[in-house]
Amino acid sequence: MDQRRPWVVGVSGASGTPYAAAVIRALFDAGEAVDLIVSRAARLTILDETGIGFRDAHWKDDLATWLGRALDDVVYWPAGDLAAGPSSGSYQVKGMLIVPASTAACAGIAIGLSKDLLQRAAEVNLKERRPVVVVPRETPVTRSHLEHLIALHDAGAVVLPASPGFYSAGAAATAAQLVDFVAGKVLDAAGVSHTLFTRWSGELGHSR
Repeated sequence: MDQRRPWVVGVSGASGTPYAAAVIRALFDAGEAVDLIVSRAARLTILDETGIGFRDAHWKDDLATWLGRALDDVVYWPAGDLAAGPSSGSYQVKGMLIVPASTAACAGIAIGLSKDLLQRAAEVNLKERRPVVVVPRETPVTRSHLEHLIALHDAGAVVLPASPGFYSAGAAATAAQLVDFVAGKVLDAAGVSHTLFTRWSGELGHSR
């Protein structure tokens, strides 16, 4: 049998957890395996944005409720487990998607802080030269934020701000469409096929 090679999805404490849920669902739809890391701060954000708790002991039930669907191939690693699989470069994964990425997470990854498993896993994937996509959502940004994002870019990460496009539905776009647009761009950067948005065809109004 082929060795399981998941995508590591790291969810930090920034607002924007619907982006993470959309990315995970789309990875499942594409037949991809997922290793999930949810930071301590992200649990509070998930609860605030969805009303859903996320508990280590009940992660399967909580994740299924959050995603609104049955789970596929997924392994959950607590953020405090620095001996977890994704903490080592010898643990085979396809890469890592950090969505959303808080400014604190970006800073920690940029300077190699490794204060939790999310930051450590990102550092591992960067040093192993695997794809890493970082999705910052903070706005406006300070000079230090920009410097950390430049450092991540220079280390090989794709810095992909959560900036949705409107050309598929224009001003009538729903929140779900805008979320799916960003999630689709994340999967594009990772090289994973999806149908989350209508692609630009070169013809004005073609997608409407």
